[in-house]
Amino acid sequence: MGRPATGQVVVDERGRSRAFALRFRAYGERQYVTLGSASDGWTRARAESELQNILADVRRGIWRPPAPEPAPKPTGDPTFHEFASQWFETNKGEWRHKTRLDYQWQLTWHLLPFFENHRLSQITIAEVDRYRQAKVTEARAAAAEAAAGRPRSEEYVDKNGVSRSRPARGLSATSVNKTITRLGQILEVAVEYGLIQTNPAKGRRRRLRATAPRPVWLESAEQIKALLDAAGELDREALASGGREHHGGTAYRRGLLATLVFGGLRIGELTALEWRDVDLAARRLQVRASKTDAGIRTVELLPILHAELVKHLAQVDDAGPNAHVFSSASGTELKQTNIRRRVLDRSVELADKRLVAAGRPSLPAGLTPHKLRHTYASILVAVGVDPGSVMDQIGHTDPGFTLRVYRHGMHRGAQGREDLSRLVAAEAPDG
Repeated sequence: MGRPATGQVVVDERGRSRAFALRFRAYGERQYVTLGSASDGWTRARAESELQNILADVRRGIWRPPAPEPAPKPTGDPTFHEFASQWFETNKGEWRHKTRLDYQWQLTWHLLPFFENHRLSQITIAEVDRYRQAKVTEARAAAAEAAAGRPRSEEYVDKNGVSRSRPARGLSATSVNKTITRLGQILEVAVEYGLIQTNPAKGRRRRLRATAPRPVWLESAEQIKALLDAAGELDREALASGGREHHGGTAYRRGLLATLVFGGLRIGELTALEWRDVDLAARRLQVRASKTDAGIRTVELLPILHAELVKHLAQVDDAGPNAHVFSSASGTELKQTNIRRRVLDRSVELADKRLVAAGRPSLPAGLTPHKLRHTYASILVAVGVDPGSVMDQIGHTDPGFTLRVYRHGMHRGAQGREDLSRLVAAEAPDG
């Protein structure tokens, strides 16, 4: 029997007009339905009403996913530009906004400039390899010019559709591979349509060897405490200043970072978290908005996170069931870019200042909200949680990641594990 019908309104504020969509479960599967933008007359209230209508239809068993308009089947030997453009237009309604922008960027700035006038039959294994080498050459040239003090600039369109300029830097091996994956995805459809016999972009030999990035997370209880104390200091500054530069004087930074560190939420899961999802009495929270099925999960609150959320709850203006746990001064969902820049980056900067002044090493470079999620996995390992439970708590399906975390955790000494255990067992947060 499938899970009960539940869902939420998804609001994307990155464009010029707020876009609304619905994410919910129906008949045991995840569904995503795009509604429209504010310029089309959509509001949160209207979207909430539509969600309730759909969930009611799901419970009655009469809801059906909207059928896409049938796309005309291409014939002959179209150019890559023609075929890729049709593929994009046919499928874009099924993608999230961020995915659509990413695919559009890969096509516009990388695949089309190289393959635009190729007929599908002309895209051979040799041509795919030539594209890969061209991207390597571009990256090397950009790096050489930057090192010589003559960096080139390149035009690009940002996620809000605004044209901007930035230093040309070329693609990393991982990014090149992503564009080849997109090429293969498009050409696989051409194979299904019978336009080409085989997909020349398939196979590991078409990809560059990408170096695995160095794992980054907070290593010790001292580092975690330094970050949270810095966030708490920023909260106090915000309240004391009246909030002119701090979102109306709201204090949410320490609780937010604590939830990332001790709850392992993805940043999108955190911004969507509502008080209805937090059960402090039962010491757990429910993640309902996730990009994967495994991400829909229940997170058992560590004592320190329970204490941090209790403290945060006591100082929020709106703790109603539909209110966001972490919100702006106006009560709206926090923007992810602001979390990165105004919360995490500023907290890291202040923590480093305090650590260096005390003669201690600064925090590891490259911390992001997602790296704090990795920190959570590392904490669970340190306090003795088994690998299967770690995967459940972080909503992850990759056992390889968990094993890497375990191997890394084995390098942490007994004293380090004991310090972390004491930290997460604390019932009252410092700061």
